[in-house]
Amino acid sequence: MTYKNLLLLFILISAPIVAQDYLLDSIREQYPFVNWKANTIKFAEDSPAFAKLYQKLNTIAKGGEDDVHVFHIGGSHIQADMYSNRLRSYLQQMSATAKGQRGFIFPYRMAKTNNPGNYKVTFDGKWKGYRCSISSDSIAWGLSGISAQFKDSLATVVVKANHRNYKDSVYDFNKIRIFYNDWQNDYQIVFADSTVVQSQRENKQAHFIEYALTKTVDQVEFCIQRTGASGTSEFLMMGLELINDNTGVEYTSIGVNGASFAFYDRCQYFEEQLQLYTPDLFIISIGTNDTYTTNFKPKKFRAYYEAMILAIQKANPDCAILLTVPNDSYYKQKYPNPNTKVAAKVIYELAQQHKMAVWDFYEIMGGFNSSRDWYQHKLMPKDRIHFTRLGYHIKGDLLLEALSHSWEQSLQLTPNTILNQIIHE
Repeated sequence: MTYKNLLLLFILISAPIVAQDYLLDSIREQYPFVNWKANTIKFAEDSPAFAKLYQKLNTIAKGGEDDVHVFHIGGSHIQADMYSNRLRSYLQQMSATAKGQRGFIFPYRMAKTNNPGNYKVTFDGKWKGYRCSISSDSIAWGLSGISAQFKDSLATVVVKANHRNYKDSVYDFNKIRIFYNDWQNDYQIVFADSTVVQSQRENKQAHFIEYALTKTVDQVEFCIQRTGASGTSEFLMMGLELINDNTGVEYTSIGVNGASFAFYDRCQYFEEQLQLYTPDLFIISIGTNDTYTTNFKPKKFRAYYEAMILAIQKANPDCAILLTVPNDSYYKQKYPNPNTKVAAKVIYELAQQHKMAVWDFYEIMGGFNSSRDWYQHKLMPKDRIHFTRLGYHIKGDLLLEALSHSWEQSLQLTPNTILNQIIHE
């Protein structure tokens, strides 16, 4: 995807979101080209992992205490964190015990790319970004698939767990992890208020340092100071994690503009950092960039996809994995992309082979060339790859509806009881 496309995406996601209203009940008749009946989670009934997931979610929905960790990985759609944040907000507001911690984030502005609007990291000093999705970039990447390099002597960093998408201070934390290149010792991390740090520990395998704080906060300030000679020394920011003691739903989104399976495969420490967690639901929304080519190779796509599934199962063999079919799109704004239909066939085969579930957004959109209708109704911009803010909101509400109905069917609940509880909480 071109720089102009990504700039357009940034403009589309920059507007603040301070309220969230469920849209689907009021718009179905406006968009008859959408295949509303196709909005289901397929094959979940055949997966013991999904049955276990729904039991845990149901405990939380009833006000009980349990932990559910959702991971959602993709490209620019997920880096923008619009429809993924919409689902995060729904799930974390469904009961008094549902709000988990904010968890893993990346300070995308450090890497000179668009940051989600729901948290903010400010900083000074000169930073250079490297994305796994840029072939000419070559550096160490971890779970985030993006790193920011700092070579100056001093930088001040302020991490704010809440930003303009939230009218209230939704998130706080009493621990913070900083993922970085700890195999070098030319830099040290110093907190602006030394009294806020209670203790610290390092994990050399997953490359982070964790600070336990003396109090619960919603923002923190620290400095990155060079201690050695300038030479070839560098500090490489690979991610942050905001941790507290809450149970409930934690929703981690991992997205890199332009990322495909092949690009995520370049991340040397992806698996080591994924092993820190035990995902309960892992949503794979990679594929748009894989199919954005005139030379799409289904066998290679399948091999990369399967490797991702196996990496997730290594972190948690009982993880419920949801494979999402990419949206219909245009190639270079001119040609309807026929590769998505081919990718969908691969995704269905993998789901049935590994007892995964499928959310077929391609079918829901209306199938081949349906992005033309979405564009004409102002749900997609001119590139017909991304979505407008309204388009992303509809996409998020569709996924919520499909997930809720699957959950209700699995536990034999009255239809719409879960959905109504979530959207009216």
